[in-house]
Amino acid sequence: MPEQYDCIVIGSGPGGYVAAIRAAQLGMKTAVVEKDKVGGRCLNYACIPAKAVLRVADILSEIDDADEFGIEVSGREVDFSKVSARREKVVKTLTGGVSGLFKKNKIDVIEGEGSLAEGGGVKVGDDVYQASKAIILATGSVPKPVPGTQFGGRVIGTEEAWALPELPKKIAVLGAGASGSEIASAYGRLGTEVLLFEMLDRVLPTEDADISKVAGRTLAKQNIKISLGVPVENVQSHDDKVTFSYGDKTDEADYLIIAAGRGPDVEALGLDKAGVKLTDRGLIEVDGALRTSVEKVYAIGDLVPGPALAHKASDEGVIAVEDANGMKTHPIEYIDIPRATFCTPNVASFGLTEAQAREQGIDVVVGKVQYGAVGAGTVYGDRGGVIKIIGDKKYGELVGGHIVGAKATELIQELVNAKALEGGYAEVARIIHGHPTLSEGVMEAARAADGWLIHG
Repeated sequence: MPEQYDCIVIGSGPGGYVAAIRAAQLGMKTAVVEKDKVGGRCLNYACIPAKAVLRVADILSEIDDADEFGIEVSGREVDFSKVSARREKVVKTLTGGVSGLFKKNKIDVIEGEGSLAEGGGVKVGDDVYQASKAIILATGSVPKPVPGTQFGGRVIGTEEAWALPELPKKIAVLGAGASGSEIASAYGRLGTEVLLFEMLDRVLPTEDADISKVAGRTLAKQNIKISLGVPVENVQSHDDKVTFSYGDKTDEADYLIIAAGRGPDVEALGLDKAGVKLTDRGLIEVDGALRTSVEKVYAIGDLVPGPALAHKASDEGVIAVEDANGMKTHPIEYIDIPRATFCTPNVASFGLTEAQAREQGIDVVVGKVQYGAVGAGTVYGDRGGVIKIIGDKKYGELVGGHIVGAKATELIQELVNAKALEGGYAEVARIIHGHPTLSEGVMEAARAADGWLIHG
């Protein structure tokens, strides 16, 4: 007889494993069903491998800029086999850490593909496991091809892009959102010729227009040719290359990488048979506590509405198991989740863009400064970064924050925290910041919004 559990989580990515650990902390007997590797796609194939390769590109950029700081570096070269080896070491370390946390919290790992079974259980192979309190669906997402293309051969997705066996001479990337821009920035700086395509009118099109403009200018200096508003057509994969056309041009590359979208990984879950309702976009319908239409069944992460972000999935996992344990929870304000893109320059944001705020009729006030406005920007060699705060003039509220430049993905958190603690831009403006730090730029942007910019 299969064991009985209080909580069963299907999927062990950042949403699933965090949910499982929180459930175990609350005294639930917990199991995780995983069909591939512990850590899910994020740790094994996506977020973590991406940042490992991007870190290499960052170091190489520092070497290339070292002359500005009085350091001569000769004979620098990239050994991509060592880059790959370090990437695998990073992945192994972090996934091993998750396995260790499972053991520490006495969480069972059931290998295989899980689906919802009749009577409130989870079927894995021929066995059905019962969960008395909660089943958490956390299977994440899968890549989707753009119209007119299909995956196969040298037409690959983002996960394969981070695990290439050799440093390609030339790649084409479809989609200049977060994933596509990260791939282009990493490989471009490592020496690969990159063609980056975006159907909209700017790179990172969901970011504030001022921020994406700065990012686009810098990306274009990284061995990247950017094409906007032009569809890629006639894609053909060959043994050693991919051929394609765009506009009136034909071209070829070692690989064509599709980074233009993903969809929920629901095919194997048996949702229809179990009666789980979907939205009109094919996502699982949930309420503010992540409850589905079926009792005791919860869904989190890329399976449900909201931004497809690992940290969003983790928080949803915590909310789901706490609700299942009878605790009081609060729905997530999805617009205020920090968004982070790890290309160079870093791009980070939360809340509304300036355009979105104006469309909503908010009495908008904008505070904007360049990194060069504070001492650290000049000291550390990044004067061109931009910090932009969107506020509501009537109430002094933080409506949005947008940063492009070094450490943007770290700097954004101050504004997120201030908003969560019900502070406004006037409060951020009067918090004492260490000197000389880039965080002083956040303070100055808040002062600009409040009408008394000092350094600018």
